[in-house]
Formats: sequence, structure tokens, C-alpha cells
Amino acid sequence: MKSFQAFRLDTANQCLWRGQGRVAIPPKPYDMLRYLVENPGRLVTQDELLEKLWPETYVNPELIRKYIVDIRKILGDRPDKPEFIETVTKRGYRFITPVIDESATPPSELGTQKDVVPGTASSEEEKSSRSRYFRKLAIIPILGVVVAAATADHFWFARSRATRSLLNANSIAVLPFVDMSPAKDQEYFSDGLAEQLIHELAKVSGLKVVGRSSAFQFRGKNEDLREVGRNLGVSNILEGSVRREGNHVRITADLIKTDDGFQLWSQTYDREINDIFAVEDEIARSATGALQVKLLNANGPAISVSLRNTSPEAYQAYLQAQYFNGRGVKKVDLATALNYANRAIQLDKNYAPAWALRSYVLNWMAGFDLMDQREGYRRARADAQQAIALDPNLAAGYLALGWVQMKQDWDWKSTEVSLNKAAELEPGSVDVLRYRADLYQTLGRLDEAIDLQKQVVTLDPLRARSYAALGNTLFEMERYEEAQATLQKLLELNPEQERDHFRRGELLLAEGQVQKALAEMEQEPREDWRSFGEALAYHAAGRPPESDTALKQLITIRPSGWAYQIAEVYAYRGEVDEAFDWMDRAYQQHDHGLLVVKSDWLIKNLRQDPRYTELLKKMHLSR
Repeated sequence: MKSFQAFRLDTANQCLWRGQGRVAIPPKPYDMLRYLVENPGRLVTQDELLEKLWPETYVNPELIRKYIVDIRKILGDRPDKPEFIETVTKRGYRFITPVIDESATPPSELGTQKDVVPGTASSEEEKSSRSRYFRKLAIIPILGVVVAAATADHFWFARSRATRSLLNANSIAVLPFVDMSPAKDQEYFSDGLAEQLIHELAKVSGLKVVGRSSAFQFRGKNEDLREVGRNLGVSNILEGSVRREGNHVRITADLIKTDDGFQLWSQTYDREINDIFAVEDEIARSATGALQVKLLNANGPAISVSLRNTSPEAYQAYLQAQYFNGRGVKKVDLATALNYANRAIQLDKNYAPAWALRSYVLNWMAGFDLMDQREGYRRARADAQQAIALDPNLAAGYLALGWVQMKQDWDWKSTEVSLNKAAELEPGSVDVLRYRADLYQTLGRLDEAIDLQKQVVTLDPLRARSYAALGNTLFEMERYEEAQATLQKLLELNPEQERDHFRRGELLLAEGQVQKALAEMEQEPREDWRSFGEALAYHAAGRPPESDTALKQLITIRPSGWAYQIAEVYAYRGEVDEAFDWMDRAYQQHDHGLLVVKSDWLIKNLRQDPRYTELLKKMHLSR
């Protein structure tokens, strides 16, 4: 216990008392006050405070001054006539009040007293100080990334609370920035800012960046930042707000450590909208700079300066296209995204990100039969190539091109070149990892696919489709227990996810649990997947008429676009000629189901047939 004037610093319980009342003081100002009190009369430099209090963390020196101001308010001290803390200009601080060591413990009843504010300090100032501190912990939506733990005896993502508390120091989540605009109509703008920062941070090698789909699920939620960090395994969070009025924008950004709520860096920008790119670059550089000193190595790569530039009108159209593209694959959203992307390109034909984004939108529309497939992919390829021509350092252009080369061209070598280039430019991108995993699964390199899919789940832990992809690949590798656990996690994230009951039923079929498989297939909410599953399960159960009925229903529901799935049913039932007839249709239709032809367990009856070898040759897939 250390006493000075009317105050007592209880170092055992880490609290401050004035008389019989406990004084509210945030953790970091307390740590600083304690160090000064334990070194009375001695000049303590800023460097010493940083080294002694935060040896493993980069701290902006401005925060030292902020905490000194907070401490003075709490103690009722004045910088011009100090009673407690003297500032020695450009050198540091000295605690000038005599300090007495006390051996007596505080009365037991003190722990039940209400927090009080010292009579010498302003109550309103104290409330304001506390409000500023705790607002950093509660007002912005929170997201972290689940850190996976692989062991020999447990599934790779299973872990205890103790494991979850071991945070990855090189991880960061960028939360959707809060729209503070008067009309609350700038969500597309605040979302776009956060998404651009995700891409900028993903360029830093060694920094694990949470994917957009997981980070944005916490929009508008109010959770304690430190608890989220402990439970989800992310050690740093970049959060902020945007207030836009006309062409003026105020952006506030904060980089927070999740283990203790400590603010590593904070900045407010008042700019015109045409300066937005400079602000984005400055935020990204400042955040990574704060992390690199202690976490990523002072000699690590610095974030590159972006060369983006366009008009405010084109950028606004681009952000609106990005916003609607991120809402899902409904035709109305993708059509709206396409319109805004078209407008962005009309306003600035040299803006490479808009070309890349339009390629993505066209890829989605072609892939989900929302437009003519060949025409959609042709346009998507041209847009991706134009994006690369305009900006060879834009990862999104190579990723969009790789999508076309994989899904439409079946040009696996070119796909790998494009995706490797995207990975070189954005090594922390979840999308790059996901596409590369898809490619390796198609090529039959399942071990490599699983490694990448595990990284995807780690960086995008709240996206159900990430678990679906991993579960499917584990299943194809006959790692059934791991696949089952992964699919269970998927159901926990999204109980209503279409196709999940089919996946579980398929796994049960492979394990020989036919009746349980049939029960799962019958629970599948989507009619086409239910008919598909029932055709398989009824056959396994020795009920050919019901299997035929389900297969006919599937063909009726999906006369085109599902040729591969129909071929799977025939192959599973041992009807080889019928299976190859539908395989040929799938090939002619460029059915995306063929991309798993090398690993698909349902067609194992076909693999010894010369027609299967011929199909692989036509698809440029060697055996």
C-alpha cells in the first residue's frame, strides 16, 4: 500500500482509494500512476514508461500524454501548479508528492464502498474520462477470428477455453466502420472503407487478416472487446466510424489490443471526399506500423503505398457496386451491383478496381445461371484482363481472371499462375486461399486443399460455407470423423443452411448407416438436393422403386444444370452406361460439378472404365 496526501494506492488489489472511497481509474492510467508512485522524486522518461509498462507492445507516445491528463483529472492535479505530477518538458515526468509505504491492509469494508470521485477533481471531468475509455470497448461492433488447434487426438478445430485464450499476436480484424452520418445513409461508404482496409492489410506478409464475411457479421453488436478477443483468438482490432456530409468526411480509426483493451493507435481525419484514398493508405500504414515494431518485426515488410486514384463520383459508384455484390447471390443484388459497376467504369475508364469488381459480378451471374454462361464468362475474362492491364499490382484482377480460367476455361496451369500472382500481392487474402483450395481439389491434390481450407476457416470462422468446403474435402479423403465434426460446426453456425442435411446423409451413406442417411436426406429443405439424396439413400436401402421415383423427380426439377448430379446417381447405382451419357451432357454444358470428378466417391464405379480416362483427358486432368 502506497499513500500520498489523501490517496492510497492498493498495489495488491490494483485500485486507488481516497479516504474511505474507491476512486474509478482505468487500467492503463493506473499502471502509469503506480510506476510513478513507486519511483517518487525521480525523473521518469517516456521511453522508460514505454519499456517498463509495455515492453512487448508498440505504443504511440501521444497516449502517454493522454494518460497523464487522465491521471491529473482523477487526482485533481493542475499542470501549471502541480501537486502530484510535474512535467519536465521534452524529458518526462516526476512524481513530486511524498509517498509513504503502509503495511496495514485496507479495511475489509472498503471493498463494498461505491466508487467516488475525489473532491478536488471535477465529477463531470471524471465521468468524461471514464466514458472516453470505456466507449472504446463497447460502442463499435466486435469480431475476432477463431484460432484453430490441431492435435493428433482431436479434430483440428476442437479446443478448450484455455487454448482460445492464447491469442495470435499477428492477427487483426477490421470491423465494419460505423456510419455516423446525419441521414444514416452512408453504410455502403463506411463498409467500403473497412473492406478496402482489409485488402490493404492483407498485403502484409505474416499478418493474419480476418475475412470480410466473418468480420461484418458483428455489425451493430455491442460486445466487450477483450472477451471477444479471448474467445475468438484475435489480438488486434481496427475499428472506427465515418461521418459524411456532402463532400466532407470525418473518419476516426482506432487500433486496439484485445487482451487488455489498450489503444495502440488512434487518429481522426477531416478531409474532402477526393482525399479518401490518401486517408485509407495512411490508416493502413499507421496500423501496420504499430503492429510491425513489436509483433511483425521491425525489419518486416512495410505496406506499399497504393496508386489508386479516381473521381469521387466513380469511387462512390464503385463502393455501391461493392456493397450490393457483398450482399449475396440474389439476382436483384447482383443486377444492382452490375449497374453500379457499369457506372463507375463509365465515369472513369482507367479505374482498375471497378473493372475487377465487374468481373467478379459477371462471374457470379454466369456461375449461378443468372445470365448466359458463355457470354458472362467471356465478359468477365475481358474485364479481369483490363483490370490487370490498368494496374498490374492489383490482386483482385488476377483473382477474377483465375476464376474464369478455372470455372470456364479448365486451364489449370494458367489458373495456378494467376492465383499465385494474387497470393504474392495479397498473401493474407481469404479469397485467394479459398480459390487456391478449390483448384487443388480439382487437381486431386486433396492434402494441399485441406491445408488451405483450414487456413480459410481460421481467418473466416463465422462463414458457414468455409466449413462446408473443408468438410467435403475431409469426406473425400475418407476422414469421416473429422468431416462429421466439421459439418456439425457448420450446422451450429447456420442450422437452416441448404444442402447441410444432404452432406450429413452422404457421410452416413459412406459409413454404411443407411437408415440414418435416409432420415437426413428426408430432412433436407431444398427439394432438388432432397430428391438427389433420396435417390441415393433409397438405392442403398434396397428400395429401387423409391430410388427411381426420386431420380425422376430430380430430372424433372433440374432438366438442365444438374447433369453431373444425375450422373452421380446412376454411377452410385452401378448403371455405368447411363452415368456416362449424363457425364457427356455435363461436359457439353460445362457443368461445374465436373470440377470434383477426380475425387468424387459417388463415381468410383466409373474409374476403371476407359471413358473415364478419356473424360479426364478432355478436361486436361491427368490421372
